Amino acid sequence: MKTVAIHTLGCKLNFAESSTIMRQFQESGFTLIDFKEKADVFVIHSCIVTHQAERKCIAAIRQAQKRNPDAQIAVIGCMPELNKERLEQEDGNLLLIGNNAKFSLPEIILNGISSDIQQPETFQPSYSSGDRTRTFLKIQDGCDYFCSYCTIPFARGRSRSANIEETLKYICEATRNGCKELVLTGINIGDFGKKQSESLFNLLVEIEKIPTINRLRISSIEPDLLTDEIIELFAASKKFMPHFHIPLQSGCDKILKLMHRKYATDTFAARVSKIKQIMPHACIATDIICGFPGESDEDFKQTYKFLQKLPISYMHVFTFSERIGTKAYDLEHKVESKLKKARSKKLHELSDQKKRFFYAENRNRVCDTLFESEVHDGYILGFTDNYVRVKTAYNKEIANTIRSTKILKIGADEICGAELQEQNII
Repeated sequence: MKTVAIHTLGCKLNFAESSTIMRQFQESGFTLIDFKEKADVFVIHSCIVTHQAERKCIAAIRQAQKRNPDAQIAVIGCMPELNKERLEQEDGNLLLIGNNAKFSLPEIILNGISSDIQQPETFQPSYSSGDRTRTFLKIQDGCDYFCSYCTIPFARGRSRSANIEETLKYICEATRNGCKELVLTGINIGDFGKKQSESLFNLLVEIEKIPTINRLRISSIEPDLLTDEIIELFAASKKFMPHFHIPLQSGCDKILKLMHRKYATDTFAARVSKIKQIMPHACIATDIICGFPGESDEDFKQTYKFLQKLPISYMHVFTFSERIGTKAYDLEHKVESKLKKARSKKLHELSDQKKRFFYAENRNRVCDTLFESEVHDGYILGFTDNYVRVKTAYNKEIANTIRSTKILKIGADEICGAELQEQNII
């Protein structure tokens, strides 16, 4: 029996898709092993969002070649779509599979079927498995936004999804192992159902009716697509967690226009204000790109001050990475690397301050926590409903259960202590 190992780079969507592809391999008779072992087939699920992601892909290829020089190595996903030439420079006979054909990978390897890289057109649902705590479910793929810095529409194609009826079937399949929390993922999930004259809100209303789902989160959603009705649904529901990830990218309207984003800062501020008004303890995360071409010192100061005054919980900070083929690649007034690093450091420090303040606001709050199963230095970890990371003394009885907990003070590891409040287990 042949063995297969996978290494996944990039977003949660890639991880959900990798899980589906590995199930296909197992159904085809393969044995799944760790990527650090000597496998017959290595699969590298690539990402191309940054130069660093590309470098990690090349490093993984070389690691696989070292572990087994005779192995079949398949590089799948976004890098074969957009930078096939770089991959062809590597030694060995790599199998390069784009996003359109990666779900046929076991068949391609077993039957020697060739696969030309083509623009993705169909929607392939995927979900993570093997974890009874949390399942990531792909409900949407591709993007129609074409932001000036982003390669995703070229790598994954235009926005598409299944309809609500089909998606609900996938949800029931993905949660049949009794997972406690479902996370909906996609490239631009706010666009769900657009071509079927449906909407994300319509889908969320139907999901709430499923009795076997205890908790639900949504991944990143664009501020122009996060509607009042979605926010109000979350506030009124016991299943939808008060946790939002809303990408901002810049707190300067001039830079947002250069990025071809579809909103201004006042729209983002209004979304945050609406959430905090009706869900004061909600966690709000965001994405920020620093060092975008044309970002002056004054533009950066605007971004910093805008973020400083907003009641957001933390930020994912990205240093601008040039991507060939995007409109931003040809923009003038590039920001020097040293200056980009300095701005990134300031934003990371601000994010740390925001996170510690958010955790401090939640001290002594009693809330529901979903605990995981792993042991970490004698502790068991979990996330509260509003995504505060907590820990308590390890007890296998509470693994993969939802428990009422009291949040204690934040520790040096940026994890809050948690005190169990009752013995009921969900």
